[in-house]
Amino acid sequence: MPKKILVVDDERVIVQMVGMRLKAHGYDVISACDGQEGLDVAKKEKPDLIILDVMMPKMDGYKVCGLLKMDARFAKIPIIMFTARAQDKDRDLGKEVGANAYITKPFDPQLLVGKVKELLGED
Repeated sequence: MPKKILVVDDERVIVQMVGMRLKAHGYDVISACDGQEGLDVAKKEKPDLIILDVMMPKMDGYKVCGLLKMDARFAKIPIIMFTARAQDKDRDLGKEVGANAYITKPFDPQLLVGKVKELLGED
């Protein structure tokens, strides 16, 4: 059974690019295009891993991550914060809300897939 990965980003091109790359590695990919939808889909689908943009409509990625990490049913799902915000304070905030990794855009697809495999224990 392939691992299910939720990609949450308000830029459709990013969702498609990341989705194609992950599908090529055998993952089942689902997506959401804003923070609220991402939270709803995560709770309904219980993915094995979440790739989460920071700057999105309705609810930012930090809030989504924090809400999921505070809920015992979802706290163990690894979350990769995925954003153009590359400053240390942004990374620190990602850690504070419980993100397992932080990847900046533009991104190296190999790095992203490597981090996904690492967090899923597939190294």
